[in-house]
Order: sequence, then structure tokens, then C-alpha cells
Amino acid sequence: MACKVLIVGCGDLGSAVAERLDQQDFDIYGLRYSNKPLPTGVTLIQADVTQAASLQALASLQAEILVYCVAASAQTDEDYKAHYVDGLRNVLSALTPNCLRHVFFVSSTRVYGQRTDELLDETIPAIPADFGGERLLEAESLLKTVGCGATVLRLSGIYGPGRTRMIRLAGQPQDWPPQNSWTNRIHRDDAANFIVFLLQCVLKKQLVQDCYVVTDSRPSSQYEVLMWLAEKMGVNFNHISMPEIQGGKRLSNQRILAEGFAMNYADYQTGYGSLLKNS
Repeated sequence: MACKVLIVGCGDLGSAVAERLDQQDFDIYGLRYSNKPLPTGVTLIQADVTQAASLQALASLQAEILVYCVAASAQTDEDYKAHYVDGLRNVLSALTPNCLRHVFFVSSTRVYGQRTDELLDETIPAIPADFGGERLLEAESLLKTVGCGATVLRLSGIYGPGRTRMIRLAGQPQDWPPQNSWTNRIHRDDAANFIVFLLQCVLKKQLVQDCYVVTDSRPSSQYEVLMWLAEKMGVNFNHISMPEIQGGKRLSNQRILAEGFAMNYADYQTGYGSLLKNS
């Protein structure tokens, strides 16, 4: 019998995960606020994670794997608490606990508020520097009470199809920020592929770690990326010099690579090069 997986927050990333799941192995349900169609073979559950009463149908679903990957609708403390902390708590309360085998919570490297040149990984304590990081870390702590396997996925900045902010910015050198900081990113497809990789590990009863930093293999300064993109796009930026790197953080993806996961876009040049080629 196919394993029942519930993807809560079936937007861009959640839908990409759903599209990649083998429907012979997984019976896939996607929960989202809107009634927009989901990928073929995915059953839509229309509900609002911030409204516990709308989640009553989850009790009879008997989901075995939960992938929680909602997105806050506003950059406010209230909204982060509602979607990440209260929303996750509401969903966990609505599900049948003795059916759950594993919970995956898509968090963010925003929990690492420290500004340092040190390479940060899962072994280094997260020290949030803003409300977003604090709320995400608070939501992560809820996984300690689920009574089954649980994994936090700390994603760095997602880019990919439809996520081309840096490409647009590269075309407008007059708008480049005055500060040059360290940046980290993950292509949407690699993020989705890694989540599917872990779901397959759970299905095979293989060990899955409790936390992964999901990022590519090349932390880069913002100006390095912008200048590379501008050059590829034929944009003149000769009047701009690269400022000294100040702030930001550098993240390590050694844990996901050690699992045997192969990235399609190991650095920004591979990922953005593909986007430029297909634009």
C-alpha cells in the first residue's frame, strides 16, 4: 500500500515536491489556502493552517509523513507566529498521532543571525537576530514533542523558475545595494529533490538526521553574483567597483552531500546559467 504523505503549504516548493514523488510509492495530499489546481495525482485539501477548525478533515486522513512548507504572507512577527508556530501546532494537533512516521518542517537559515566568516553548519547553535529567526526556531522546537521521527530543513535563499530577483537586480546596477555581504542560495529544484530524497529514505526505513542546512556548495558575496550575472547579460557595470565584504554568513552543505545527495546546481553559476539560457 502506498505511503500517505501530506504536503502542507502546497505552493511553488510544495508542488515541486509533489510532482517528483512516485505515485506508486506515495499517496499524495496537498493542503493549501487557495483552490488552485495541484499537480496531477495530488488530492487537494483546501484549508487555512491558522484556523484550527478548517483542519478537521486531517484526522481521518491518517497521514504517515508530513511535509510542512508554508510561507508567511507578510514580514511581521504576528504573521510568522500564525503561519509557522501556531500553524504547525494546529496541523500536528489535527493529525492522527499514532499514524505519523515522520515530520519534515521546512525552516530557513534565517535562524542563523550571527554575522561571521566562520562556516556555519548544523552543529553550530542557531542565534536568531530578528523576529523571523526567533519564530522559526520556536516552530522547530515543536518537533521535539511529535512522538515520531522529525527533521528540520533549514533552506537558504531559494531561486529558480519564477524566482529571478537577482537577475532583475543585476540588470540595474544603479540599484545595487551599497553593502556587499555574504549570501547563500539553493535552487528550487535541488531543494525539492532533496526533500523527495529524504522521503524515500523514510520509506526505506533508512536513518534521517534531525536537521539539515539545505544550501548549495558555494557561499558567495552579493556583488560577486551580481557582477557575474551582469557580465553574462551584457550589462555595463564598469563604473562600479566591488565593495569589501561586510556581514552576512557562510553556510556549509556538507551534511546533505554526505547523505549521498547529488545536486544539479552546485553553485550560483550553474543555477543562474540555466535560468539565463532558458529565459
